[in-house]
Amino acid sequence: MHNSPILTYEQFIKAFLHLSGLDLNYYKENQMRRRINAFMNNNNFQENYHDFTLALKRDPLLFDSFFKHLTINVSQFFRDQRLWDILRTTILPLIVNNRPSVRLWSAGCSSGQEAYSLGIMMQSSFPQVKYNILASDIDVNVLKHAQNGLYEERDFISTPPEFLEKYFTQSNGKYQIKEIIKKNVRFVEQNLLTDRFDSGFDFIACRNVVIYFTDEAKEILYKKFIASLNPGGILFTGSTEHLFGYNLLGLKPIASFFYQKKEKTG
Repeated sequence: MHNSPILTYEQFIKAFLHLSGLDLNYYKENQMRRRINAFMNNNNFQENYHDFTLALKRDPLLFDSFFKHLTINVSQFFRDQRLWDILRTTILPLIVNNRPSVRLWSAGCSSGQEAYSLGIMMQSSFPQVKYNILASDIDVNVLKHAQNGLYEERDFISTPPEFLEKYFTQSNGKYQIKEIIKKNVRFVEQNLLTDRFDSGFDFIACRNVVIYFTDEAKEILYKKFIASLNPGGILFTGSTEHLFGYNLLGLKPIASFFYQKKEKTG
């Protein structure tokens, strides 16, 4: 038996960046190492980064499966329903505020549940307001799923039944999002840490994405988000993601996990 060359974790990270465009240095090292090693052990690579890298180059299915494992795509319609109630009653009225149109962004949108939830909320509460939603994710496979707009029953644990009835077509135990919502959502592939952002957003949801990032990566990302928001625009974070330095970033909290970009004075 030949012995494979030894590849360190750092060398593997570098090789994977060339392969995928995803820089794992932005993620907390201990958590990321555990995730990578768990995947390698489950696929019989133990901790042989060299052989694993070769296999990722050779086997597109293994690569896709590993990429999905790293980017953790867990989502649901109206996840954390209490926060969606606050969004409907307090936050969206602030954003809409007699305006004819608004721009929203679901950043790290996974399979589209959050983006479509935003669309449903706009359509049901503010039918007179034009809206468009950008939905972005780094994983092209989940974006395909999102664009299809076809979901399983388990995606709707937190969904009010009237929304399910009104905005989805049911067949064979699956639920298809209706065109009235779908037409307002645009899905794009995007690396949040390295790609440039559009500006002029009234609302950005980035939830349960940054928990895996290093503090430096979080700061880079939040600064980019704030630059993308209109003055008075709102950032919606995940329910484990308190923003401690919000004041320095030019934000003020207006409800738990909702932060408003301060208007310029003077």
